[in-house]
Amino acid sequence: MQSPKAIAGSAERLVTLDLIRGAAVLGILAINIAGFAGPSINTITPSLPHQASLADEAAWAFGFVFFEGKMRALFAILFGASLSLFCERAEKNGSDGELLQVRRLSWLMLFGTLHYLLLWWGDILFVYAACGIVALLTRQLSTRLTLILALAILASTHVWAIMAALPIVHAEEAVRLGTATLAQQQSVTARLDLYWDESARELALYTSSYLDIVTAKLHDDPFWLFTMASSTYGEILPLMMLGMVLHRHGFFAGTWPTRRMKAVATFCTFAGLVLTLAALNWAWPRHFPPIAMYMMISHGLVVPHVLTAIGYAAILVLAAPALARTRIGQRLIAAGRMAFSNYICTSVVMTAIFYGWGFDLFGRVGPAGQWLFVALGWTLMLAWSEPWLGHCRRGPLEWLWRSLVMRKLLDNRRNSAILN
Repeated sequence: MQSPKAIAGSAERLVTLDLIRGAAVLGILAINIAGFAGPSINTITPSLPHQASLADEAAWAFGFVFFEGKMRALFAILFGASLSLFCERAEKNGSDGELLQVRRLSWLMLFGTLHYLLLWWGDILFVYAACGIVALLTRQLSTRLTLILALAILASTHVWAIMAALPIVHAEEAVRLGTATLAQQQSVTARLDLYWDESARELALYTSSYLDIVTAKLHDDPFWLFTMASSTYGEILPLMMLGMVLHRHGFFAGTWPTRRMKAVATFCTFAGLVLTLAALNWAWPRHFPPIAMYMMISHGLVVPHVLTAIGYAAILVLAAPALARTRIGQRLIAAGRMAFSNYICTSVVMTAIFYGWGFDLFGRVGPAGQWLFVALGWTLMLAWSEPWLGHCRRGPLEWLWRSLVMRKLLDNRRNSAILN
């Protein structure tokens, strides 16, 4: 049985990874848009702070099924694979790959901090960099031990969180049915009050000036990124470890037999989406109750998220040789090569559209309308990445990042004879 062939690339790139990363960076916007448009409660339910229309619920449900959690998981898997690939290439050139990677991730933490302070609260760069440093410690472990550790971290953090959340989720359902005890009513009311208060705070803050937003982050939430890292490491870290294992065994290089890759693509995608649809079937008739939705998105749906992410990756590996020969494939590869620049530029564009210092649309665009801005973001990423790389070897932020890691100003001209 033939294997899907890896796409030829430069000495320092696995182009299949770029293609998948390009699809992922587009997909992540489909979920992040709710956080940009605000308030942040809309990332877990369309029904707060206002009751959603049928069109808004349907639009939100579409993103929930096909993108929510899946893109985050896919990015984490790709990040782990890229960590491993970077170290291998550096060591092949006689450098200390892990030392360079730690330096690289340390700079990424700084970029993430600046991204949070200067642009958007939903930064993932800091979290990925912090988890990546820990993931490096497992790079020399056997495949079996790595997978056991990853599964243990994934299961322990999420099972514990689900068990802790079940009482208040049950209370929320009891309130809906009119069978709640006084204690249950009080616990649900207290949680919903927190959601309402946070939404009101965000509406006031993000419709204010740029300086007010930055100052509020420094004053009120200076350690927010550490909170994000501590609350998400149980998902991100084990998925990075999984990505390192998959890269080690040739998953992204196209060396797996086609039959096996098709089986993985079919089973994982089908199983992940069916489980997500089962959750949707429960949540939609209840208009996406916020307490239950927070538990499901953060913890309860980790299995379908991971399964679907692996399935998506397998589909793209299978499609990569043919897709890379198309115009859209070339543009996806370019967007993936510039994923860092595209991620940050997306924050610049979307905060300028929604925040008070820009067009001041924060809290005014529902889930259905948000897809127009997703389409805008996708168009911009696909439009500028390929022309830029026609003249430059790397995206602007990729060039800056690499220069900082290498401690010298690298030549970024496409036709330069200098190799860096």
